[in-house]
Amino acid sequence: MFNSLSLKVIIFGFIFTFFSSFGQSFFLGLFNSSIRETLSITHGQFGSIYASATLLSSFLLIWVGKKIDDINIFKFAFYVTLLLSFSCFFFSKISSIAFLFIAVFLMRFSGQGLMSHTATTTITRFFTISRGKALSAGWFGLSTAEFILPILIVYLLTITVWQNIWISISILTLIFLPLASFFLIKKLDFDTREELDQGNTEVKEIKQWKRIEVLKDYRFYIICLNMLAMPWIATGVFVYQSFITEAKEWGSFVIAQSFMVYSILSVFTLLGSGFLIDKFTSRKLLIFMNMPLLISTLILFYFDNPLTSFVFLGLIGISNGLANVLGSSTWAEIYGVKFIGSIKALTTALMVFSTAFGTALFGFLIDRGFSIEQIAMVSFIYILVSLVLLFFVRKKLNPQYI
Repeated sequence: MFNSLSLKVIIFGFIFTFFSSFGQSFFLGLFNSSIRETLSITHGQFGSIYASATLLSSFLLIWVGKKIDDINIFKFAFYVTLLLSFSCFFFSKISSIAFLFIAVFLMRFSGQGLMSHTATTTITRFFTISRGKALSAGWFGLSTAEFILPILIVYLLTITVWQNIWISISILTLIFLPLASFFLIKKLDFDTREELDQGNTEVKEIKQWKRIEVLKDYRFYIICLNMLAMPWIATGVFVYQSFITEAKEWGSFVIAQSFMVYSILSVFTLLGSGFLIDKFTSRKLLIFMNMPLLISTLILFYFDNPLTSFVFLGLIGISNGLANVLGSSTWAEIYGVKFIGSIKALTTALMVFSTAFGTALFGFLIDRGFSIEQIAMVSFIYILVSLVLLFFVRKKLNPQYI
């Protein structure tokens, strides 16, 4: 299915999405208690610092992320690797609220932001016919991390202090990622593309949109409303999982165990969605992306049984698997790949911003006395409105042909 170079690009994407997990909410949330205990801060204080640092990283990502369109991909990946390694080392040195803010900013910017941006932009630009399957395989790296790392970190925290874990991650990043990048994408440049055996020239006929043109397109905002639902709602759930556990009286291990269902279903959806996208296009599948997430909010609203935690997170996992692939392939289908770096920098920044929004909104509502059921209903209304808007424009999501 894939030739040697194609496989190297996919493996590169897998590795970089795996390592992006160190800046993801599910991973940083594992150190929530340890950091709060070290600094003697509350849930609210941690949430505010986390949200503001994430917000700052999203603004910077808009400018830095577009540089991937101008710099050799290998060099860009190398710079991102150095930043991630330094960020992990800095995270191990947190000793004050100011250091916590800088550390979270660096991890969100380098990990969640630039690592995932580098992986998905490289795959999206390189592949044409097999873009869906390639993105699915690439995003499998993050799903693998979500399955393995929570259990591993919980175990490591019982045998060593959290600072040592972050130093080890920093060293691993500095040694492994430059070598992986060298062997996998050293010969890759801006114009390198998947070999087309079918004489397909459709991509050349699609109008190549610049970022300024995309910002003037009303379809972009409706799609974004749907794309951003998953990041802000899931982040709120991950960061405040202890609040949900206490409110539902599920016990301390229920959500941790449910994460395995989340990861498994996310992986299955990832693998399946790639084939569906290549067959039906992302534009036609987009309307289905948040339907499982919509149902999950109703599950959280109506049910309290501990078993519903597995259904709740399982449905989020299905939407997550779809969102990861559709979040990259949709933009390429509609706007082309020539300026995909700058477009993806904007959309990735918006995604990071939405995670800050979710953290802040959940914290604000919790502090105002909202129950988890009421928060679930707020989430339900947002998803429903965005889906209705998308439904009305679903037939207008075709690219412009030259």
